[in-house]
Amino acid sequence: MKPRISQLYRQPLSGFACLRRSPLCVPQYPLLTTLRAFSSTPSHFNWLAPRRGIKNQKSRKGRPRVPTGGSMRGTTIVWGDYGLRMRDHDRRLPASALAIGMETIKRRLRGLKYKLYTRINANIPVFTSGNEVRMGKGKGSFDFWAARVAVSKIIFELKGELHEQVIRDAFRLAAAKMPGLYEIVKKGDPPVMGITKVPEGVTLEDMKRPRMPPKEPLPLEATAARLPAAAP
Repeated sequence: MKPRISQLYRQPLSGFACLRRSPLCVPQYPLLTTLRAFSSTPSHFNWLAPRRGIKNQKSRKGRPRVPTGGSMRGTTIVWGDYGLRMRDHDRRLPASALAIGMETIKRRLRGLKYKLYTRINANIPVFTSGNEVRMGKGKGSFDFWAARVAVSKIIFELKGELHEQVIRDAFRLAAAKMPGLYEIVKKGDPPVMGITKVPEGVTLEDMKRPRMPPKEPLPLEATAARLPAAAP
């Protein structure tokens, strides 16, 4: 004789013993609210295009961040062993140029074990108008995504069991295909404040001091001796 549903709910079962008896029974164990729903599809974030909806928000052109207050954030290696750092001046890099640089590195290191990290993302929408268009009538339509890169900013980081010359060759090929001048840095290299490298033991106050000490004023007698003699 099959038990009724009301009898199944009255049974004080716990754990998975309840599920083995009948699928209609509710197990008596506390629910874990900290667990997330299981999904076999991982969530991938595209660093060359942000989430949807930003493209319709027409933002201004803006300028890259200039660290005038002594900031050295983003100028050193964090996760990898080698990195590619911009060294000429700040600029706005399009997502297509960043994608070409990443594909160049992957093509050079094909078949090798490595981990590539990206330190920037293209989250700035760029709007353009067509050729021979009169002034006015709106900002234009969406054209491409771009990233504002400050001077001395790390763009790519690389980690793996690779020879140093192979990594430098991959970064050299990537830098030749992207706009701007770049340099290859290693983990442990000093940070950069603007375009000035800050060695170990140097503080911000030391950087703000004048490099040449101020000259002491000459005494009045020495200054008077330099003057030409007055004619009688």
